[in-house]
Amino acid sequence: MKHAFYMGNKTVVINLSGQFYQTAEEIVASQGFSVFLKRYFQELAVRDIRVFRWLTNGRSLDEMVPSVITIAKQLLVLSEVEISKTILNKLDRIKTLYIVEDAYNYWRSKQRFSVVNGNTLPTAVNNFIDMDTHYNQLILQLYRNCEEKLQGRSNKVYRQMHSGTNASCVISNYKWKTAPGYGHLRNIPFIIRVMLRTPILFHFESNKREGSFVEVEDNPVTSFQYNNKDWLCMPLKVNDLLCYTYFHKDYMANGVSLANLFELADEEECHSRKPDLIVLFGNQDDKEQCGFYHDQKNDIWIGSVSDHWRAEYFGYIKKAILTLHNLCKMSRGALPIHGSMMEIYFRDGSRKSLILIGDSGAGKSESIEAIRHLSALKKKEGKSIKRIEVVFDDMGSLKISGNKVVANGTETGAFVRLDDLSNASAYQDMERSVFINPEKENARVILPVTNYESVCADHQVDMVLYANNYEEKTGVERFESYEQGRQVFIDGKRMAMNTTQEKGLSSTYFANPFGPMQKQPLCQKLMDQIFAQLYANGVFVGQLFTNLGTEHKDKIEESASELLDLLKKL
Repeated sequence: MKHAFYMGNKTVVINLSGQFYQTAEEIVASQGFSVFLKRYFQELAVRDIRVFRWLTNGRSLDEMVPSVITIAKQLLVLSEVEISKTILNKLDRIKTLYIVEDAYNYWRSKQRFSVVNGNTLPTAVNNFIDMDTHYNQLILQLYRNCEEKLQGRSNKVYRQMHSGTNASCVISNYKWKTAPGYGHLRNIPFIIRVMLRTPILFHFESNKREGSFVEVEDNPVTSFQYNNKDWLCMPLKVNDLLCYTYFHKDYMANGVSLANLFELADEEECHSRKPDLIVLFGNQDDKEQCGFYHDQKNDIWIGSVSDHWRAEYFGYIKKAILTLHNLCKMSRGALPIHGSMMEIYFRDGSRKSLILIGDSGAGKSESIEAIRHLSALKKKEGKSIKRIEVVFDDMGSLKISGNKVVANGTETGAFVRLDDLSNASAYQDMERSVFINPEKENARVILPVTNYESVCADHQVDMVLYANNYEEKTGVERFESYEQGRQVFIDGKRMAMNTTQEKGLSSTYFANPFGPMQKQPLCQKLMDQIFAQLYANGVFVGQLFTNLGTEHKDKIEESASELLDLLKKL
């Protein structure tokens, strides 16, 4: 990350190690400000040619940019009286104010990040937040100073927006245990600290996931073309697996948002072992594919997502990581499940755990929220509940420990559809959340849910239900034998909810296109073993009717209420 300022199509990265700004005047005089102005004028020429022609008055951009920089410098240093005498007699005050406001909005429409290099600036780990805060204050000062001097008065209302950046991170070059053939990846710096200026709103052109992950014949790492100043790595702990997620800085929003979803690995954890999983995200291979490969010699699972505008959707980077996790887990004897798990603590001292299995949009997260909502109400269902803890929200795994089936999770956070949550649920954690396309259908929110220790712990399993969103029924149906419900789990049916390219009633093997679908014989073997043990232990296995794919979405609370009654009786 050598450039002091990088501006891509949607992403801006400011390297505060390369240039730390003390004053707003230094920002205006910087090379990055010139780059920003040129890009803004190019965009303005397409969006509003009338204003652009007035502004340039026949001059080229190379002539225009220095002129605007000179005016900005004058606005910063001259008094209002001096400005009135020297500048405003040559400018249209209203149109100039419009340009200032429009340029500021253009800047804030970008995904903006600051980076501090911990290798060149050892104190960065302790003060990178202060450095980023100072930069944000300077950008806000620059905007307000120009605005107020042009309008000739102070503002009456001030809004403390995130004017500079959406997030900041510290990078460093870790020394990690490199397997043969992977040494070149060590040149790419790791993200070791992250600060998110939440709530964050990211707007992407892509709003759903398409296609599936396919097995490829060649290791993507061997043909990986990169420039280490354009790539970063997020070292993540996905349950007990170590995952190195490499991404191009154009996908900085995707990479940094992972901090709300997974636990970061520290230097000691990286130094002592090789990674189990490697993801190359935004790979410029011109293949337009999502592929995975198993390096059996080194036992490393590698995933590659090609550079493409559709890959902006956060679901791609999340599912790339989880697909590799699931494949690795199956190879080690655990059954990955596409589902949610919660533990309910009742006031009588008892504790019951619930697992909901289903594909995207089946109603897993929504059912959990419905139960939470019921527990908060002053009704019979709520009075008996002390608290609810979410173990995992989207992906986990089942394994046999002794003669019991236990469950583990993968993520410390959740990537949840905003559309199907109540307002209270959607915004109760707003201050810690990252929102994805909140103005569109299939809007999503990434929010922290639990801690890493809880995710990795072995959790008892009391009830396993398939989330049925397509049948117009309510409540819970128990499968008295595995043979009775086996096909329901295998078929993985659900009514598509515009979270992928699928339409109508669709079917996905074991409701999990992220590993089990690709390795069905192995998954079937594990499924039969795990479910046989569940029935041997008397675990309640059945299906919950969520109705999210029907015209009766409001019935989800009816089903949740019946579910709570059953849990209390187990």
